[in-house]
Amino acid sequence: KSDGDTYTCDIGDAQSRAKLVVQEKPCIFTKELVDTEVTEGEDVILHCETSKSDSPVKWCKDEKSLRNSSKYNISRSGFEAKLVIHRAEERDS
Repeated sequence: KSDGDTYTCDIGDAQSRAKLVVQEKPCIFTKELVDTEVTEGEDVILHCETSKSDSPVKWCKDEKSLRNSSKYNISRSGFEAKLVIHRAEERDS
């Protein structure tokens, strides 16, 4: 429940009012992605962590969104976001 609302201080014959607006803290990376090298044909795991466990994460390659498939496995657990690339190929670089 949000604390944002109108608050009143009442002294009988007079009142003072104030509106409280609570702004959501922005989500930031608490652990960034790390450059990784892998031998062709191996699986590779990329992961990062965010400051909010419920923030949506979108994985992209060359500015195109990735989806779960036989090639990619995308997961989110708590603060960690993980991308597994199965059988890495040179074109995955």
